[in-house]
Order: sequence, then structure tokens, then C-alpha cells
Amino acid sequence: MATLQRFTDRRVLITGAGSGIGQATALRILDEGGAVAAADVSDAGLADTQTKAGDTGGRLTTVVMDVGSEDSVTAAVAGAVAEMGGLDALVNAAGILRSAHFADTTLADFEHVLRINLIGTFLVTREALPALRNGTAPAVVNFSSTSANFAHPYMSAYAASKGGIQAMTHTLALEFSKEGIRFNCVQPGSISSGMTDGTGQSGHSIGPGLPEDADFTLFGKIMPTLPVDGGGMFAKPDAVAAVVAMLAAPEAYFVTGTEVRIDGGTHM
Repeated sequence: MATLQRFTDRRVLITGAGSGIGQATALRILDEGGAVAAADVSDAGLADTQTKAGDTGGRLTTVVMDVGSEDSVTAAVAGAVAEMGGLDALVNAAGILRSAHFADTTLADFEHVLRINLIGTFLVTREALPALRNGTAPAVVNFSSTSANFAHPYMSAYAASKGGIQAMTHTLALEFSKEGIRFNCVQPGSISSGMTDGTGQSGHSIGPGLPEDADFTLFGKIMPTLPVDGGGMFAKPDAVAAVVAMLAAPEAYFVTGTEVRIDGGTHM
């Protein structure tokens, strides 16, 4: 149980909440007393989140949402806001990862990654804005990635989508600054999730599928320097959830238009 209670009487919509970092964020904010609308494309993933959350006293709502579909986003955001009676914070954690040699990447695959990651973030944010404008200390936390600034081999579409999210976050932070809506990014790297280990329950979160002839010496540039529990290179999703909770909380009132890298010192 979290010792902090920064989200009492605070209403938060979290996409990608059926697995990985999105799920960890939902559980963290629930532990801190918040009301959470957990959105995901996967019914099974949402059921798993509900099970792991246990008895929340009615503070957890689940909603099926395909962030790549405008109709789905419009209906799901409206339903979540109505269920919670408003919205104070939005966390755009939904995303997918596809890996391939650049020359072998199809237009369909490239567009699909952009559709879910970048356009999905745009759609959910746009639909949530009216409610956020009426919220208390409104904040948006988007998910960029270390790949937006540092080379990650075989992940051109993913890196492009995350760079776009980061740039859009800066733009929105300025555009809505006088309305008091804060926009920030997290940049996870070397974090275990449905995208990195292939075990996530969300239909939009599958493993990176590296090429069979991938040159693994290239990955020496993206290894964490801090020790990881159990060895390996991936930290648990709660490492990111803790930072997301900080950025979405009212105490971060003077933080906007920036990104926080969470990568175990990979890119010092």
C-alpha cells in the first residue's frame, strides 16, 4: 500500500491499463486514494486489473477502448467521465511496438504504430480536454520513450511515434498553460511490459519481434547501468508508475512541458 495519498478525491483516466505500465499506474493511483477509469482494448486485461486491484470501494471503473478508433475513443471517454463525474488527470499509456529491418517495414505496419501510439494519444487527449478544463489541478501525462532521443535499432516506426508524442506534448503544454492544464511526458527505457516481454494481455501490446538476424551488439548502447532485481535489463513497471503518479499529482504544479527519463541510467 502506498504511503502517499495524493489522489484522494482525484479522478484519473488511464489508457493501456490492462497490462504493463498502464496497469501498474492504475494500481498505484488507486493505492493513493484516487478514482480510476482503466481503459484498454482487452476485456481480459481489464478483468486482470480489476482482480489485482481488489476491493476499491467503487473507485475503479473499467472501459473498453480502442485508442486507434475515433468512435471508440469518443464513446469510451464520455462514458468514463460520466461514471466518475468529471476528470482531473489523464495518462496516455496505451501503445504498441513493432520491430523490423527498416527496409522490410511495410507501410501498413508503420502506419499502424503511428495510429495507435501517436494518433491514439491525440484522440484521447482531445476528447478528454473539455472535462479536464473543469477538473481540479488538471494534468496530462503522455508516454514518450528513450527511443525518441536515442537510437534503438529496428524500431523506426516506434521511435517516430514517440518523438511525435514528445513534440506534441511540448506544444500542448504551451497552448494550454494559461488554462492551468499541465502536459508532461515520461520516457521509459529498459522496463518490462507487454511490449518488451510479449506477455501483456492487451491485444495491442505484443513483443518487439526482433528480426531473426538482429545484430545484438547494437543493443549494448541501451543497457541500464543501475542493477535490476533478478538480473537482466528490464526493471518492473512500478518504476515508471511512481513517476507518472508524481507528475499527475497536484504537488507537481510547477512542472509542465518536459519529460522524465526512467531508464536506469542507460542514457547518461
